[in-house]
Amino acid sequence: MTRTKKTGVRARGGRVAVIGALGLASVALAAAPAFAKGGAKITAPHSAQAGKTFTVSAHGDDDASSYLRICLENRSGGKAWHQVTCGAVAERGTEAKAAARVKAAHRGTQQYRAVVYGLLSPGDRHPVRQRTTAPVTVNVR
Repeated sequence: MTRTKKTGVRARGGRVAVIGALGLASVALAAAPAFAKGGAKITAPHSAQAGKTFTVSAHGDDDASSYLRICLENRSGGKAWHQVTCGAVAERGTEAKAAARVKAAHRGTQQYRAVVYGLLSPGDRHPVRQRTTAPVTVNVR
């Protein structure tokens, strides 16, 4: 073991401290919880004609729940979100899907988003919101 002339401190002591800190950090990272994987995507036209029908669809998955359901919501004029439709319940490992045929009644902008709900069983009456997509805007002209 070597000592420095001025301080009398062992030169290897710093290396041992660094190695110990790195070991502790790697153990902490290994013990961190894993995050659920999944996602959701919504598709809608950018524009539509008033009085015509267009389709809004969404699909998504999330491995944090045993069962999933995806729902479509809309709003116009910055008001509250309203549910349009929900798809069938899907088991973990399969994609939940929903589609709605919407008639553009009047001019303006409408926004749509998809919400993925997690369920404990196919008949679960208390779904938990897992994911929400960013809103997409349809300009009705």
